[in-house]
Amino acid sequence: MPELRLATVDDAEAMRNIYNKEVLGSTVTFDLVPRSLEDQKTWIIEHSGVYPAIVCCEQAQVIGFASLSPYRNRPAYSTTVENSLYVHHLHRRKGIGRLLLNETIILATEYGFHSIMARISGGHQASIALHKSCGFELVGIEKEVGRKFGHWLDVALMQKLL
Repeated sequence: MPELRLATVDDAEAMRNIYNKEVLGSTVTFDLVPRSLEDQKTWIIEHSGVYPAIVCCEQAQVIGFASLSPYRNRPAYSTTVENSLYVHHLHRRKGIGRLLLNETIILATEYGFHSIMARISGGHQASIALHKSCGFELVGIEKEVGRKFGHWLDVALMQKLL
């Protein structure tokens, strides 16, 4: 059974490997440059406290991670967070994404947030379906707001009120 826990800097290399595969080979992230190990460690440190990062482990190996981040930096947005999650390509379609997403919803509720936003790029229907199954609603499409691999990309904006 997979284990969920808060991420630590010891998880940085495994998380970085999962993330960088998406940076280099997909449009699920708009990052264009892979993260260094130091960048990943810094990211983990920044995602502690009220904006946690969690990992899903199986047999002591990180197979996915998720996080909550501030939605926008202006004070009126302080009750809203944005979620993100990544699952190792060999562990997809096994319920890991759902475990991670449900845990971020629980954490956001425990920390007193009112709303969670998900920005899903490039028409990734599996992620849209996952979020919908966990109570998120499609609230808009941002047309051609990103460009990667020579293509304009839309972003689906989904929201869950807590």
